[in-house]
Amino acid sequence: MQLTLGPVLYHWQPEQWRDFYFRIAEEAPVDVVVVGEIVCSKRSPFFAEHMPVVIERLAACGKQVVLGSLILVSLPRERRQMVELAGNTDFMVEANDLSCFGSLAGRPYAIGPFVNIYNEATAAYFAGRGARRICLPPELPMDSIRTVAATLPDVTTEVFAFGRVPLAISARCYHARLHKLSKDNCRFVCEKDPDGLTVTTLDGEPFLAMNGVQTMSHACANLLGEVEELAAVGVGALRLSPQQCDMVAVARVFRDVLDGNREHEDATRALSQIYPDVPFANGFVHGQLGAAFISASKEPGLGRGRAQMQHSMP
Repeated sequence: MQLTLGPVLYHWQPEQWRDFYFRIAEEAPVDVVVVGEIVCSKRSPFFAEHMPVVIERLAACGKQVVLGSLILVSLPRERRQMVELAGNTDFMVEANDLSCFGSLAGRPYAIGPFVNIYNEATAAYFAGRGARRICLPPELPMDSIRTVAATLPDVTTEVFAFGRVPLAISARCYHARLHKLSKDNCRFVCEKDPDGLTVTTLDGEPFLAMNGVQTMSHACANLLGEVEELAAVGVGALRLSPQQCDMVAVARVFRDVLDGNREHEDATRALSQIYPDVPFANGFVHGQLGAAFISASKEPGLGRGRAQMQHSMP
């Protein structure tokens, strides 16, 4: 089973972004790396000068580079950018918005977790039109994952396995609104929260995270305990989504479990040290509340082993 590193979803400082990928290239045991700004097109110029050297370093270190497209294309400028991205012939493109598919016709491409592929018929439709990798939406239960993977043996089925779960995208910017700014004059205030801004309920309980125009879960997905079953149903890759933690260490933990060199209970304890103070969740894959963490014994509990169920996220 492959490990895929998804694109950075947050607004990191350009040099931090560049150095992050340099280290991933040289040290992380991942097979595929998706790069590119996919959340907000206004962030793209910050990384443009570093993109060529990052791609070159990743490819030189043996990683398969995939270029990610925007999740939501709403402006003429963004449409032009997508056409230009789709015109690239050196690397596979991962489509995250249906507006890309017309430009990708006739060539192999990947599909990100933001396209609603919920059943085998939809997956087969895109596979018949060039899709070679499909990262399924993170809210799918195991039965649906099994059905899609079994239907498309020649397509790499990928599952979102680590990171705050992307839930929604909007044309409005939550970060700008919070700071009483307009989206067009946002001053890039999302950079103040490089791991997302926690959103709490009226009772003060954290349940979501805000990332510019994107809504994410507060809990961090962790499918270490499901690795064996995911492999058995035909899943070919697990996606790790970058967070403000040591992602090289995260990748090594997942690789150890995939290779059978570490039990998932010990690996989860290690993961809780690498990315502390954030609860783990795997409820979606079990057909339960998304924010629940269910152990391999099917007993509900939190990501730190406490016999207690988290409150759900929408």
